[in-house]
Amino acid sequence: MSEINFKLKFESGTLILEGASETNDVPKPFVWDERTRHFRAPAYKYREIIKEFIQTKTAYEDEAKKYQTFDFKQKFHIEPRPYQTASIEAWRENERCGTIVLPTGAGKTHAATMAIEMCKRQTLVVVPTLDLMNQWYDLLLSTFNAEIGLIGGGFFEVGAITVTTYASAFRHQERLGNQFGLVIFDEVHHLPSEGYKYAAEFALAPFRLGLTATPDRADGNDSLLENLVGKFVYRLEAQELAGEYLADYVVERIEVDLSQEERTAYGSERAIYTNFKRAKNLPYGHEGWRMFLIHSAKSEDGRRAMKAYRNSKKIALGTEAKVRVLQDLLVRHRRDKVLIFTHENEMVYRISQDYLVPAITHETNVKERKFWLDAFNKGDVLALATSKVLNEGVNIPDASVAIILSGSGSSREHIQRLGRILRKKADKQAILYEVVTRNTTEEYISQRRTDARQFQDAKKGDNRNLFN
Repeated sequence: MSEINFKLKFESGTLILEGASETNDVPKPFVWDERTRHFRAPAYKYREIIKEFIQTKTAYEDEAKKYQTFDFKQKFHIEPRPYQTASIEAWRENERCGTIVLPTGAGKTHAATMAIEMCKRQTLVVVPTLDLMNQWYDLLLSTFNAEIGLIGGGFFEVGAITVTTYASAFRHQERLGNQFGLVIFDEVHHLPSEGYKYAAEFALAPFRLGLTATPDRADGNDSLLENLVGKFVYRLEAQELAGEYLADYVVERIEVDLSQEERTAYGSERAIYTNFKRAKNLPYGHEGWRMFLIHSAKSEDGRRAMKAYRNSKKIALGTEAKVRVLQDLLVRHRRDKVLIFTHENEMVYRISQDYLVPAITHETNVKERKFWLDAFNKGDVLALATSKVLNEGVNIPDASVAIILSGSGSSREHIQRLGRILRKKADKQAILYEVVTRNTTEEYISQRRTDARQFQDAKKGDNRNLFN
């Protein structure tokens, strides 16, 4: 046993090792802080540090952790699905650290309650939105006989289990990062975002669980999750659960054509954009786009090229042919619950006005949004039009049809929109329609977003011009 008696303390999202000097052997995460004359390490290295102390039989006092233990018991037993049990067992075998990837509707939250019950440590659940925070609060309140706290949305209450948002965790984790032994990151793909990652880095929680249906990020920063949360321990895709645990689904791609007038305008605007890129010798891909943004701000020609890019995209995404397809699909599915997704709010409001469909965008206030979601779930309205705000974190179990009139090239966004209609109910057959404008850049956008396995393996309809 080492004679050195170290004292470990938590300070502003970091760990301080007292009783050590520059001549001592200290765990690798610590570096010497000349300002305070202490060794300092990131809080999330707590687990690694404690393990090294134990392995080297180093005497230490732990004044850093302030979390408590609880005998969390669920109020009533819900038999877990086999894959939920397997996912939590894989997490347990990885020393109760890591990320579980399950499709929307597969019951990630139930797996999380199993982890809370297993860990028996004061727990923090971090979510991306206030809506999700409230959903988790209601779920945990009905699941455990424990004090459930809230941090965010005007509340600051720390309980045995506390729910907060990524934004609130970023603000408060420097002070609260030592009060939780288990941290659960819902929609964990948000965590590597600049700022949000401090929700993990400033926490010393030795046990961590990430949950997501869409782990991959366009910027590649999903690679940071292993360091912040733990490796990916379990993964299932939607098509692997379709039928038994999720609704069966098909993906139908409908191709439409620009009118002659739209085609002329599109070609003219596209030529201005491509000629500018060619004149500047800009490459394709992410780097080419980054360079285009720089060059477009430097001259009148550049600003016109950016306007041309936006105009051409607006024409392709908002062609009148898509509106005609939507009208026919609404007639076809007039007895089904339909979600209509577009890329631009302008189209959402047009659909709402023309077809008397409630609109939900980021401009919709909380009370109005809740009113229309409740009406949709009760069947008082059978269609909703939205842009991006319903992509994740909304419980709409009866929706069975999704119509993608336009969207980004993100596979994550497309998977999330598919997930809105996959919750199992009786013999529900879910259908996702993707409406794409032929011979425009939207074909490339569609190809990018459907690269994910959910769309490669799904039973797809033919590329058809069904309604023209």
